[in-house]
Amino acid sequence: MNAPATDDAAQARFERDGVGIAYRDSAPGDQTRPAVLLLHGFPDTSAMWRAQIAFLHDLGYRVLAPDTRGCGHSDIAPRRRDYRAETVIADHVALLDHLGIARADVVGHDWGAVFAWLVAGHHPERVNRLVTLSVGHPEAYAAGGWEQKRAGWYIGLFLLAGIAERTLLGRGRFRLERTMPEHPEPAEVRNRMAAPGRLTAALRVYRANAVGVLTRGHPRVRAPTLGIWSRGDRFLTERQMRDSRRFVDGEWRYERLPGGHWIPLEEPARLNALLADFLGDARTPSA
Repeated sequence: MNAPATDDAAQARFERDGVGIAYRDSAPGDQTRPAVLLLHGFPDTSAMWRAQIAFLHDLGYRVLAPDTRGCGHSDIAPRRRDYRAETVIADHVALLDHLGIARADVVGHDWGAVFAWLVAGHHPERVNRLVTLSVGHPEAYAAGGWEQKRAGWYIGLFLLAGIAERTLLGRGRFRLERTMPEHPEPAEVRNRMAAPGRLTAALRVYRANAVGVLTRGHPRVRAPTLGIWSRGDRFLTERQMRDSRRFVDGEWRYERLPGGHWIPLEEPARLNALLADFLGDARTPSA
C-alpha cells in the first residue's frame, strides 16, 4: 500500500494578512478531485507528508500540505501572538478559500492534529472527515492526568524564550537530537532550525498556545473521526487519544500503531493503509 516518497507536488504561496504561506499541491487547479489537507506539527514542515502526498494523489485526491506560518518556506511572522491557534487555523481555512475548495478531509499530526481538531470544531462546514495523529482533542489532552503531564515535560523548556533556543541548538544534554531522539531526520531538523529566526518561530506555536488552548473549552466535532496513536510515543499517552471519543459527535474510530511519535515518517505504509480505508478510494464512483 505504501507509495514512494516524493517531492513532486507543486509548491506555491499565497498571502494572508501580510504573511506568505507556502503549500504543496499535488494537482494544481484540478477541482474534480476531492481535497485532503495535511497539517504538520513541531519540528516539521509539509515535507514530512511526502509518502502520504504521493499515495493519496494516486488514490484520486488533490493533496494540499501547507507549511505552518514560521515553518518551512512560509514567512516568519514577527510577534508571538501571530501564532495563536485561531490565527493558524484561519490560515488553513484561507488556503481552501484561495483555491476555491469548499470542503476537504483534514489530517493532522502533533500540533497539526491540534489545529485539525480546531478546524473541524470551528468550521464543521469545511470538513468531510478528520484524521488526527498522536494528539487527541485539546480537552482530552488537558484532562490526561499526571502521566501526560510527565510525558510533556519538554513543553516547560520550550516556553523559556531565549533559553530554549540556546539549549536546543547547543551540544548539551537537552539539545534537539536528545530531546527528540526518535526523529527520523535529526540532521535535517537541526540544519533547518539553525536558520535565523526559524527555531523561535517554531517554538512560538507552544508559547502562544500552551496555556490558552489547554485551559478553555473547544467545540465538539461532527465529522467522522479517526484517531491514531503509536505505542512508542514518548510524548503523548494513549489515554488522551482514546478519551477524545467524548468530544466527537460523528463516527469515532481508534487505531494503535507500532513505532514512535513521527507516524508519517516511521510507519508510512501502515498509515497509508489506514487513510485508504477511512477516506476511501476517490477513483471509484462510490467514494
